[in-house]
Amino acid sequence: MAVERALLSVFDKTGIVDFAKRLAARKIEILSTGGTAKLLREDGVAVCDVSDFTGWPEMLGGRVKTLHPKVHGGLLFRRKHAEDQKQAKEHGIAPIDLVVVNLYPFEATAAKPGLTAEELIENIDIGGPAMLRSAAKNFESVTVVCDPADFERVAKEIESAGDTRLATRLELAQKVFATTSRHDGLITMELERLAAANGHASLQAKSTLPERVHLALRRQQELRYGENPHQAAALYVPAGRAPEGLAAAKQLQGKGLSYNNFVDLEAARSLAAEFKNPAAVIIKHNNPCGTAEQASLREAYLKALGCDPVSAFGGVLAFNREVDAATAEEVAKLFVECIAAPGFAARAKEIFAAKKNLRLLELPPGGLEPESELQLKRILGGMLVQQPDLGELHDAELRTVTKRVPTQEEMHTMRFAWKVAKHVKSNAIVFAKDGATVGVGAGQMSRVDSVKIAVMKAQTSLAGTVMASDAFFPFPDGVEEAAKAGATAVIQPGGSVRDPDVIAAADRLGLAMVFTGMRHFLH
Repeated sequence: MAVERALLSVFDKTGIVDFAKRLAARKIEILSTGGTAKLLREDGVAVCDVSDFTGWPEMLGGRVKTLHPKVHGGLLFRRKHAEDQKQAKEHGIAPIDLVVVNLYPFEATAAKPGLTAEELIENIDIGGPAMLRSAAKNFESVTVVCDPADFERVAKEIESAGDTRLATRLELAQKVFATTSRHDGLITMELERLAAANGHASLQAKSTLPERVHLALRRQQELRYGENPHQAAALYVPAGRAPEGLAAAKQLQGKGLSYNNFVDLEAARSLAAEFKNPAAVIIKHNNPCGTAEQASLREAYLKALGCDPVSAFGGVLAFNREVDAATAEEVAKLFVECIAAPGFAARAKEIFAAKKNLRLLELPPGGLEPESELQLKRILGGMLVQQPDLGELHDAELRTVTKRVPTQEEMHTMRFAWKVAKHVKSNAIVFAKDGATVGVGAGQMSRVDSVKIAVMKAQTSLAGTVMASDAFFPFPDGVEEAAKAGATAVIQPGGSVRDPDVIAAADRLGLAMVFTGMRHFLH
């Protein structure tokens, strides 16, 4: 059945004029409202106002525009249902075959500083979701579009056959319910901020964690497999919103990605994002086996590789700068699984092209921003939710607890090591020198064992290094092992009942020790 009538009412007007012109060229009647109708008329598209179509004006400050039986009847009546056809005819309900609607930007509005309760409430879309849901329910007869990205294929199908395919209408309907579900979830969470008093609603400050968490996700990409080949896996992204960060990275070459690839790539990306100067990160099994921040990317990579070249084999890399040819030539000497970076120079791409299985991922703008969303971890019967670890060192909170004060160079290196330790699985120990890791101990059940492993894995002398620990030392043994290996300074949170014993050991060994007052466990 050919599309004869379309209703277009959008907040985001991207592409709507060109789409409407293609419909008009097919002699399709176009109904519209408010700003959409005005824009289309200004561009020469003939439009019938919804108020003329229904015989009722827009009212209540725009709250009621399309909530009318002639609109929803036109969307919902079943074209092949005899009784529906009879009632539609009796009540003068004409079919609406295509609906293009996108919703008020509730999420962006809710994030505005100085937002009032009235602004929040008025950005709760009612007519838009109602039309989308009506059209999506009747997808057997009605095409519904809530995303400008779908304009092209819908227009092409109509131009080719007069109507869209049933498979297309079903897919678009699925997208609609995912979009409205997410919109409702956002509203639910934001309304928690409303307090009612004296007959008025006012906005309160956002809670640290919401009472309810609503997730609406869509599958973006099938993965090669999960943690193991017998496990299926896929990448999901928020429905109704463009993907961001690593999920929006463009794969330039290489095999398909697995679950483990994404886990390691995110670990690499998030650590690379910590640094302002050129930095290189090498990740193996979700732990950094080499990290460096240097004057050039090539130098950073070579320093990172020097920390643990054996573990780097088959690793995942991330850079916080475009990868240049000089860096690519060095990386190409090693077998690596994946590389993520903000970009790759043309010559770098040519160098990597010889490695057909190497995955190159180009991060989008903003792809090196720190994680800001709530972190979720599934347990049987529930979900654990926490804020991301965005804790940073502040000079006023750092406390030197030993007799010897760290030198300026030691303090600079301790800050570097502390950033890396935040991204190492607990118990985490990092030895560093000259802007690079020298030894890393991760994931051990006792802290002193992490120190011993970091010492054992070091490829060069640890003389003159500093050591960072993600949590306090419960006994002096960890500090004693560090001093024996050649470390001269230690940065750690402090807070153990045996802190006096640990500090006394550091003083006896001539170490400088700084307490941060902040722990960085990573499980």
